[in-house]
Amino acid sequence: MLICRPEQSPLRILDEKLTADPGRVVLRPFHLAWQSNVSEPPRAAQLVTDVLALDEDQAELELGLIWRDFSERHWQIGQIFDERYGEIAEDLSLDDAAVSPIKRRLIGAYFCHEYSYAAAALMNPSIVPHPDQSGVEGDQLRFVMSMRAVGEGHISSVAFREGIIGPDAEFRLWPQSGPAMAAVADDRHNTEPDAPVFVHRQADSAISNSVLFPITEAQRNGLEDLRLVQFVHDDGKTEYIGTYTAYSGREIRSELMRTEDFKSFCLQPLSGHAARHKGMALFPRCIDGRFRMVARQDGKNITILASDELSHWDDEGVVLMRPQFPWEFVQMGNCGSPIECDAGWILLTHGVGAMRKYSLGAALLDRDDPSRVLARTSCPILSAAESDREGYVPNVVYTCGAVRVDDSLFIPYGISDSAIGFATTSIDALLAAMD
Repeated sequence: MLICRPEQSPLRILDEKLTADPGRVVLRPFHLAWQSNVSEPPRAAQLVTDVLALDEDQAELELGLIWRDFSERHWQIGQIFDERYGEIAEDLSLDDAAVSPIKRRLIGAYFCHEYSYAAAALMNPSIVPHPDQSGVEGDQLRFVMSMRAVGEGHISSVAFREGIIGPDAEFRLWPQSGPAMAAVADDRHNTEPDAPVFVHRQADSAISNSVLFPITEAQRNGLEDLRLVQFVHDDGKTEYIGTYTAYSGREIRSELMRTEDFKSFCLQPLSGHAARHKGMALFPRCIDGRFRMVARQDGKNITILASDELSHWDDEGVVLMRPQFPWEFVQMGNCGSPIECDAGWILLTHGVGAMRKYSLGAALLDRDDPSRVLARTSCPILSAAESDREGYVPNVVYTCGAVRVDDSLFIPYGISDSAIGFATTSIDALLAAMD
């Protein structure tokens, strides 16, 4: 009889946790509900008319009040207001010469608002080596961690934290100095539904202070569960690629985030039959000249896909793993991109059991033929327990990716869709836990 005991897990749970923080806010464009009634001007035009009707002293007084309340909470607030005015002026065909600098900035302020992007939850992290490893000791690794941040209206965005891991899983997160800043679209008029969208981090914003928000209609209700991987192309070029789910409020689709430096990003829809499903995770390199993904095409089993094109996935795939143990009878899925080691590919998995309780497991795939499962854990390596069971969605542990640090894995993981915890294990111990 198989008996799984938490104390038999190869993971060591670390003390630190990240929780939702309503104090982390960004300045975002404020979009009025546009009115189609032809008997009165659209609300935006009417609002601009009201501001322009103020005398200059009153406009300066109103702007001063805004400055007092918000200038210390946001960098470059004047520049942001000016840029927002420029967008409104373009949309409404305003005559710039007829608008004073004070009223331009005031109009910009009326079309901005603060948004607490992580007020509800931080969850489902993934982690990759930082593009800048300068000055790091040989036994340390600087990293970038992505997180799903959930704010007002249950809108999901992608936030980042930088940090460093040392020997024996000692790690620290870099402080978030100053307010957060939203990444900016290179071309806000790019509205083609299937075209890639390019955004850039604001110049004075560190990675840890930057947030990627939905931009397109397909992303309107969220960018969910980014699975980052450091991908090495056949020519040796390194790129950071993340698969994520775009949610419009009605439909989902898989997309890619691509970046070389976390300064500029390409958000690119995936095409093909397989891209209609959630939970795709890219292998960190091509195998036999083809891109590979692990995914869940049927809602229950883990499948493996292959493609000649990074952006097109029409392969039906083959089933890689089926639920075998009670803690995964409901469904299985990947927990991020496979991690290469001497023995093969380590794939972290999640299983859902009775009472919709989530647990993490692991499997070992053949290095040359990753469709072959060499071993897997018969017992969970991590399950929700004690205080980790409480949250927005109780009894859930979940990760979107771990990172290898020498002979160990460092695993950030989501706790009940509310917070983020951290764990570590040696690769040898994890392999020894597999059958």
